[in-house]
Amino acid sequence: MSNMALFKNFKKRNRLRWFFLGMGIVAVLALTSLNIYSLYALRESTIEAAKDNKKNQLEEFTHQVRARFYSPFMAIRKLNMKHLEEGWEVSGAFPSQFKEVLTEAINDSLFTDIHYIPRNVNGCHNPDQPIYKYHQESELFTVAIDVPRAVCDGFGISKSRIQVMLDDYRWNNKVTFDAHRSMTLALINVENRTVVGHLNFIIDKEYLVDRYLKREMKEHFGPTQSSGLVVWLRDWMQNEILAGSDENYTWDRDTYEIDIRQRFPDLLENWILHASFLESPTVAASNASLTRNLFVLAFAVIALFGALVFMFINAQRERELAERQAGFLANITHELKTPLAVMQAAGENIADGRVTDGVRLRGYGDHIYQEAVRLRKMIEKLLDVAKVDAGENVMQQAPHQIDRIAERVFETNEKYITSKGFTFQFQSDDSIPLAMVDPDHIETILNNLIENAVKYSSNEKFILIDVRKQNNSIAMSVTDKGDGIPRKSQKLIFDKFYRVENSLTAKTKGHGLGLAIVKNLVEMNGGTITVKSELESGSTFTVTFPALIKQSESIKQQSVEMGAGRDQVKPVDVREYV
Repeated sequence: MSNMALFKNFKKRNRLRWFFLGMGIVAVLALTSLNIYSLYALRESTIEAAKDNKKNQLEEFTHQVRARFYSPFMAIRKLNMKHLEEGWEVSGAFPSQFKEVLTEAINDSLFTDIHYIPRNVNGCHNPDQPIYKYHQESELFTVAIDVPRAVCDGFGISKSRIQVMLDDYRWNNKVTFDAHRSMTLALINVENRTVVGHLNFIIDKEYLVDRYLKREMKEHFGPTQSSGLVVWLRDWMQNEILAGSDENYTWDRDTYEIDIRQRFPDLLENWILHASFLESPTVAASNASLTRNLFVLAFAVIALFGALVFMFINAQRERELAERQAGFLANITHELKTPLAVMQAAGENIADGRVTDGVRLRGYGDHIYQEAVRLRKMIEKLLDVAKVDAGENVMQQAPHQIDRIAERVFETNEKYITSKGFTFQFQSDDSIPLAMVDPDHIETILNNLIENAVKYSSNEKFILIDVRKQNNSIAMSVTDKGDGIPRKSQKLIFDKFYRVENSLTAKTKGHGLGLAIVKNLVEMNGGTITVKSELESGSTFTVTFPALIKQSESIKQQSVEMGAGRDQVKPVDVREYV
């Protein structure tokens, strides 16, 4: 497969990666939005359910109050109004069954007095016609002398309402309330659709409010702190608060928003229940659950996004590495074929016997030698990378003085590098402490850094090796005044197969392995490497190793002897690049 085909394949895969990353992000956002909506919908549903429950409580309470008014008169439904009508016409008294109902009502603290007017009698409008009052002791009705106004108002309301519905009414009594003042029963003969009479019961407001409603409201609705509901009973005609479910909460519309207004069914028309929803334990638990779920969801989304981005970045890096490897394979194939072709051509000329001149033979031999060295260097770098990747790089660490190793590298390469027009310098602090390193690795590190400085110094030819003490460490740097490295590439130059793409590197031979080898060797010896570079101004590579702070003279002497007994440092071979 050609390089162009490889590039197109990588480009196509890259577009697919971006597409699937976008689809993954859209899916995550959609699921997150759906989950958030579901959580808020669940919360709102819980709150609405709590509100509905409170509404039902209010309705139950109003029906409970209504049942309290009606309870003494439940037996009337079973009585025959025709007997009442006949008994009143004959004796002016109620039958015994009716007296029992009236006695129970007058004994109820909710009512004070009972008045009665028979059919076709209207003592409220005609003073000559009587209004009767029930006496508990005698269980008889007698003509009332002083009739309260509330009694006549109650009779008037009852007459007007029953007159409208009498033809279709199917019960033997109809209850009508005059607000909180009185309750009137219209007694009906269902057989002939006539009204027998009207019974009026005066309501004791003080008992109703202070001794019944206040107590029942507290018991029915409970403490606000546990129920999350506060209820007030308000007379809207008088703009007066009559009672409340919790004495700790005072009626104030500016403080408490009224959520529900509940009227009583067919009674106490001027009174209304006002309810305000505070945060109940159920709602508080729902809010807390929502917060926890949102927190967990946010954590999960962040983790999922992180995983997607991490996988995408890794895929991008693998793609870039694959592209660099593909470029490296194409490059190294060409680089390996070139010296082999040169060696093959020179060898064929010698083998054919066509070259007999000694000078030409020496030239061919020099070509073969140079290309063999070049081939060996490329193979050695490949083997170094393979050893590091396989973890087979053998280390021989011992206490050494890095400045002396650097100085030997400088002395070995000085003559050759200066012959190429470079200013080659070395400087070091006095009394550099020992460091636990492998000297072969230090030489390889320096040789690679010097080699790069030579290759990428097209303008001012200057190289400086500097060894300094830095607190508890030793800093060894190689500085040049060459072409420099773009800022965006400075974090990538230590990756395998990476090369800065510009016009200079396109003309300079290389494989993107040297700095990767340097970084691996530095880290194996417990050090770090950094780079400072500006375009057209040069670069400084600084390698830092931890120093052995406590060192005896015997260790120093041992290091000197070990250094003196070593083989000569191998010089930098840059003939193939210069």
